[in-house]
Amino acid sequence: MSKRTATELQTASSSENKKPFRQEKTVQDGGMGEFEDGWEDEFESDEEVVQGNDDDMEVDEDVLPPIEESEEKPQAPDVFIPGVHQLGKDEILEADDSVYIMRHPLNVDWPCLSFDILRDSLGDERQRYPATAYVVTGTQADVAKNNSLRVYKMSSLHKTQTNEDSDSEDEDDETLDEDPVLEYRSVPHLGGVNRVRAQPLPTSSPLPPVSQPYYVASWAETGKVHIWDVRPLIEALDVPGYTIPQQRTNQPAFTINSHGRAEGFAMDWASSGNSNPSALRLLTGDCDSKIYLTTTTPSGFNALSSPFTSHTGSVEDLQWSPSEATVFASSSVDQSVQIWDVRSKGRKSVAGIEKAHESDVNVISWNRATSYLLLSGGDDGGIRVWDLRNVKKKGTTAPDPTPVAAFNWHRGPITAIEWHPTEDSIFAASGSDDQVTLWDLAVEQDDEESGAMNDTPEGGNDVPPQLLFVHQGQKDIKEVHWHPQIPGAVISTAYDGFNVFKTISV
Repeated sequence: MSKRTATELQTASSSENKKPFRQEKTVQDGGMGEFEDGWEDEFESDEEVVQGNDDDMEVDEDVLPPIEESEEKPQAPDVFIPGVHQLGKDEILEADDSVYIMRHPLNVDWPCLSFDILRDSLGDERQRYPATAYVVTGTQADVAKNNSLRVYKMSSLHKTQTNEDSDSEDEDDETLDEDPVLEYRSVPHLGGVNRVRAQPLPTSSPLPPVSQPYYVASWAETGKVHIWDVRPLIEALDVPGYTIPQQRTNQPAFTINSHGRAEGFAMDWASSGNSNPSALRLLTGDCDSKIYLTTTTPSGFNALSSPFTSHTGSVEDLQWSPSEATVFASSSVDQSVQIWDVRSKGRKSVAGIEKAHESDVNVISWNRATSYLLLSGGDDGGIRVWDLRNVKKKGTTAPDPTPVAAFNWHRGPITAIEWHPTEDSIFAASGSDDQVTLWDLAVEQDDEESGAMNDTPEGGNDVPPQLLFVHQGQKDIKEVHWHPQIPGAVISTAYDGFNVFKTISV
């Protein structure tokens, strides 16, 4: 992992990258107000105006001094730093679009508190605008029967237009800041959707043809895990007049009943390395501390009956190893992170960090490029980076390892965390403090700069040099994901809908 200093990072992007929102005062009275004449003169009618020659007009400079053009630059807007500043009465946050390449809020009718990004056939590493993205999600409706599993198509995601763009004489269509288009196709889903995860498809492979399945799993509040084929829903969004085969889509392809009535949130598909549906494996964890494995065979899905049982509290998240096909990690309310091997007898964990956080460990993420690095986020608002080569094996008396990095920026529970799909030092996190944060572990702080960089005269959090960006504007953010085919693009979901954005910092 290469290292960069904070000085080098600032050269590439302004320090405002970290704080893209500024405070604005709202106006209480929308009227113009009463006009006051400072000279106490009466208004002159149009007929009383005398047309004269400006050259003959004498000006008393003691009363009206000559107007000189000021060379002073306009005052920079106030930058809002969470944990340092507090919004006053009648103040709101206004996004600074100069630090965004793209930023779009998308509202939905029912909250969608979990989602996953679907692979498409529009190409990898794409940079052109307007962009298009596909996501799968599930609703949290008012009553159980009104819920649905949805595939959204987000299109017309234009670049965010700034003042500099509007002043350009050679402005092209790509810079137009138009409203995005949000379309969806859905199937009924009994009960609210706690979490959604899509079958992983090989990198650089196109979307499978409509004749082949594209599976998505949903954790329902009813205690059941359903597996759906959403490929026809994508086709219906792209092909006008396409008729969705109801028998194929309206009923789950398979339902996992292993958890009984226990609700759950933890879920992860194993990356099979190919698109063969008969090589899929799905882990699901519940609030009763049990983890179950479901596999596929040429004849269909097979839910294994024996659970993995080393946790003593609710299983909050699961992650398959990106490099070892039989290994996975889990996090729990019992404050631990456990490492498992499906080949081990007894269905017990083989290694672990018994006290990874001071409270519930809500989320984890396994680095795809550097496979010994694992992220964890807790109810305490802390983010930890672990070197799994130091994790103790079960049965030993070695103490818990020390995290290789720890950050306590967030002021609320961490609700999501995810490594960048290609950059092994960059990750995104979200918290219930209404922040999405972007980080780069490769940034190192110079000793001589540390005082200036972290100077917060108003008190509160110091700004870590590894913190690249703070995105705000949503309430109670639940999940965040990097788009694997649009470099640097991030999608987040909260109670008020989705945000799609790309910053100048990543």
